[in-house]
Amino acid sequence: MSESFDCAKCSESLYGRKYIQTDSGPYCVPCYDNTFANTCAECQQLIGHDSRELFYEDRHFHEGCFRCCRCQRSLADEPFTCQDSELLCNDCYCSAFSSQCSACGETVMPGSRKLEYGGQTWHEHCFLCSGCEQPLGSRSFVPDKGAHYCVPCYENKFAPRCARCSKTLTQGGVTYRDQPWHRECLVCTGCQTPLAGQQFTSRDEDPYCVACFGELFAPKCSSCKRPIDSVEASMCPLKTDTGTTCFSCARCSTSLVGQGFVPDGDQVLCQGCSQAGP
Repeated sequence: MSESFDCAKCSESLYGRKYIQTDSGPYCVPCYDNTFANTCAECQQLIGHDSRELFYEDRHFHEGCFRCCRCQRSLADEPFTCQDSELLCNDCYCSAFSSQCSACGETVMPGSRKLEYGGQTWHEHCFLCSGCEQPLGSRSFVPDKGAHYCVPCYENKFAPRCARCSKTLTQGGVTYRDQPWHRECLVCTGCQTPLAGQQFTSRDEDPYCVACFGELFAPKCSSCKRPIDSVEASMCPLKTDTGTTCFSCARCSTSLVGQGFVPDGDQVLCQGCSQAGP
C-alpha cells in the first residue's frame, strides 16, 4: 500500500495534482492561496501564487491593480507619488498639485529649482529681469507693476537723477528748486562748501553760502564797507546802504537806530549835532 500524499489543510490527495511545498507541508493550490496569499488593497481579492504581486507601504496589489487613481496608467514600472493614500503617476500629480510657471506656463516639476514671489511660481531659468532679461536667480530685485528688475536696471530706469551730475540717486539726497541732488553735489558756487543742512541762498539759479553771497552780491555799508545782511537792511531807517551797527552820528558817534536824525550830505547827524551847526 502506497504512502499517502495529502494536502496539509484539506487532506485531499495531491497525487496527480499541482501543489506547493512549504515548511509545514504540501498544499494544494486553492488551500495555499487561501492560507498564505495577501489580499489586494485595490480589488480586495486574493493575490494568487501565480500573480505578480506589488507591495507599497504595507499594502499589497495585483500588478494590474497597481495603477494611477486618475488616469489608470499602470505604475508597475513607472515613477509615482502617493497623495492622501492615493497613487498618482507623475503627470497626474503635477497637473493636480504642482504650480504652473508664470512665465512659460509649463508645470514646475516637483524637486526642480523654482522661485516663488507674490503667490506666483517660476522656473529658475524663467524668472528674468524685465530690463536686461538675465535670470535673477538669488540676486536682489525690485518689483514694479507686475515686472521685476535687477537693481542696476531699476536704478537706470526709475531712480531719480542728480540735477548736477546726472547720476542716479540710490539713497539720501536733497531737493533744491524741486530737483534731486546728491548731498555732495549741492555746493556753494563760490567756495564749493557743501550746502546740505545749512542755510544758503541763490542768484541766477546758482546756490551760494551766506558768506559768499554777502561778499559777492549784498550791498556794502557806507561806513565800514562790510556786506549788509537782510536783517540789518530791514532795520535801517534810511534808504541807504548803511548797517545798523554803523548807523551813528557822523560827529558824536551816537547810535541813531530808533532815534531822530538829520541828513547832512553823505552823512547823518543826530539832532543835537545838527542844531549845533557846522
